[in-house]
Amino acid sequence: MEPALYWYSLSVVVLFLKMFAISGYQGFYRLSNRVFVNSEDAQVFKKPAAEKELPQVRRAAQAWRNDLENIPIFLGLGTAYVLVGASPKAATLLFPLFTIARVLHTLTYLLGIQPWRTVAYGVGILCLFAMSWNIGTVLLGLG
Repeated sequence: MEPALYWYSLSVVVLFLKMFAISGYQGFYRLSNRVFVNSEDAQVFKKPAAEKELPQVRRAAQAWRNDLENIPIFLGLGTAYVLVGASPKAATLLFPLFTIARVLHTLTYLLGIQPWRTVAYGVGILCLFAMSWNIGTVLLGLG
């Protein structure tokens, strides 16, 4: 298997598991506290619906939304990267680095740790720009 495809595929799986873990995190706090904003969920536990989500659930939802702004871009760029045959050597750095940055971003978001959340976000964005650069150099015949 080509290195770029290997690291891309591994990154996609890790990012999926990370996002799934955020859902589990939210479910854990909802279930352990028996606090649900949807009336049908609250009825299952014979509780009234809550007016607002728990702080942990809100924070996890914010991390999830941030993932939805960044991970689809990675998926698209990663697919293009592999298809155009951009630098396999750079892929072995950029794909796992983006993935690690997103995992760290989620952890620091859930724990409320700054400035590391912003640093992790920035590293991920820099990886996306570097991927774009590598794709562009191939498409323009510069690489």
